[in-house]
Amino acid sequence: QVQVKESGGGSVQAGGSLRLSCAPSGRTSSSYAVGWSRQAPEKAREFVGGIATRTGSTSYANSVKGRFTISRDKNTVYQQMDSLKPEDTAIYYCAVRLPGLVSTDAAYYPYWGQGTQVTVSS
Repeated sequence: QVQVKESGGGSVQAGGSLRLSCAPSGRTSSSYAVGWSRQAPEKAREFVGGIATRTGSTSYANSVKGRFTISRDKNTVYQQMDSLKPEDTAIYYCAVRLPGLVSTDAAYYPYWGQGTQVTVSS
């Protein structure tokens, strides 16, 4: 079993920055993928980006490319969010899949955190 815990959400004005953290624990392996998704009120969950922990390879949705950066340090994955916009307001979820390939389909991630709220005001 894998446990996933996110942290780092909050409120910020447009143009500001936040950094989210994701710390998987339990029966992970040396190679797994971490994906970030978000869900705004009355909208479908949207893949934001992900990282393959063994290679460091990343993937981003077009809506955040150039503004969000996903990185890892030991067992923690970070999502640095810069130039935030009001439309980035959502609950952000971290999810883990084994093996370590990033997928843009949430259905391929069996392990999810509880989510953290990000609110961007104009």
